[in-house]
Amino acid sequence: MHLPWEGRFFHGYYDAYRYLPLYVFCGRHLLAAKLRPSNIDGSAGAREEIARIVAQIRERWPRTRILLRADSGFARDSLMTWCEENRVDFVFGLARNKRREQEIYVELANAEDEARRTGKPARRFKDFRYSTLDSWSRRRRVVGKAEWTRAEANPRFIVTSLSRLEAEARYLYEDVYCARGDMENRIKQCQGDLFADRTSAATMRANQLRLWLASFAYVLICALRRIGLAHTQFADATCGTIRLKLFKIGALVQVSVRRIRFALASACPYAIEWRLAAARLARGFRA
Repeated sequence: MHLPWEGRFFHGYYDAYRYLPLYVFCGRHLLAAKLRPSNIDGSAGAREEIARIVAQIRERWPRTRILLRADSGFARDSLMTWCEENRVDFVFGLARNKRREQEIYVELANAEDEARRTGKPARRFKDFRYSTLDSWSRRRRVVGKAEWTRAEANPRFIVTSLSRLEAEARYLYEDVYCARGDMENRIKQCQGDLFADRTSAATMRANQLRLWLASFAYVLICALRRIGLAHTQFADATCGTIRLKLFKIGALVQVSVRRIRFALASACPYAIEWRLAAARLARGFRA
């Protein structure tokens, strides 16, 4: 049943009525969380958001080199042109089509031969210059992955501003682009562990606030993990694990004028991590 939430539309890919939030991460750090309606192109608003973030980064670190990484939904000429004009490098996924697959026909045939001989997946890479028929303003470097796995072809493509001297094809795809998958885990932590997907208010403004509150929770837990839980078993834990094992526990909270005291049960299995995190955070605040 479709409820009349503002900005919420049916999305064919997800087969559901939903919003289309835009997240921007730098490693673990959440830089932006913007709620968008789902009846738009996946890249809508990305250029403006990236321009705002890049300006803030360069105000503080003007010589920092920035690499933007995203899936094929963001491989749009307007965003790529902005990056090229503003000294921002990019590596974007690129949807497959017949023209691109024809470019790697020989490599795909060779990969198929190797896979049939060895019984294992095989892949080849090809660098080539490419432009769409009418939507791109210039030719760009494209890397094609010609892979044969599970008895079928699995071609993939990326488009980048990086030159061959800076990153060869296999390294660019396997080590630079594929690392983007870790950002999917960050989004899952926001959406699943911290309930950023609970956008059931009637207006976009109210649901944007809900998304921000979940994002603030992510930022706080990320800081706790980085500062208070470094070198503990929770140093690389997900937000869900930290929430369930460190936050959702029984304790007696005593508030006075000078301090807040948490009295944990003697059987608390994570008391050591609690004490260590509290000491580190208190030292950080005093500093």
